[in-house]
Amino acid sequence: MKAFLFAAAATLVITALSAPAFAGTPVTLRMDTTDADGRITLGDLFDGVSGPAANVVVAARMGATAVLDAGQVQMSARRAGYDWTNANGVRRIIVREGVDNGGVSSAAAAGARLAGASRANVEVLAYARSLSAGEIVQPQDLIWVKMAGAPADAPRDADAVIGLAARRPLREGAAVGMKDVAAAQVIKTGDLITITYEDSGISLSLQGKAVTGAAVGDVFAVQNTLSKKVLQAVAVAPGLAAVGPQAQTLQARSQPVRFAAR
Repeated sequence: MKAFLFAAAATLVITALSAPAFAGTPVTLRMDTTDADGRITLGDLFDGVSGPAANVVVAARMGATAVLDAGQVQMSARRAGYDWTNANGVRRIIVREGVDNGGVSSAAAAGARLAGASRANVEVLAYARSLSAGEIVQPQDLIWVKMAGAPADAPRDADAVIGLAARRPLREGAAVGMKDVAAAQVIKTGDLITITYEDSGISLSLQGKAVTGAAVGDVFAVQNTLSKKVLQAVAVAPGLAAVGPQAQTLQARSQPVRFAAR
């Protein structure tokens, strides 16, 4: 009898675990995620959240912007009974200081956006603070703002510039352009580096001096310290470069596919 009851209980547990979860009310992420009081709520983040759930606090904003993990936000919405599918594969959500959206209906929010369209009708990625030349762009350094126009090379998502280095000093509030940034250099002019050659089981190495700087995957000039001959090599890591077939493979792998994040 005890064995029968145990088996029945186990069957119930397995059934409960395998049963599909009930879907929540569908919601969509707001295009302009802002809050006014530092308390970032579900109502600030999503269109379609109403009632007490709109005031559920997801995170706190301590400065001009806050960067939220999209997965954590999605889980918070589900716990409140709402379903954000994140079909675009968003990884980070940048919330900036502004008008509090909590409890405001979608129609009212849309009306407010249209009311200001004549003065600033384009959503543009901008710098939340000034950056020095060579400084690496971090998620908290970027915000979405409304402007009258966008640069021709304006990125469509924050991930396109996060992790890249500023080519020159960049001013707080300026619109982001792809010409502003470049991959961070791992080899600088004058660095002593090891150059490797690998092909069909043959492996060679020699010492060289970088004639120019380079980021990972970049082709750059390096001088053989013994022969003084200048070679074209591919930067692999700090202090390391490659030539030959290995270099071509490494160069191709260094071009990652970037996914949109809003």
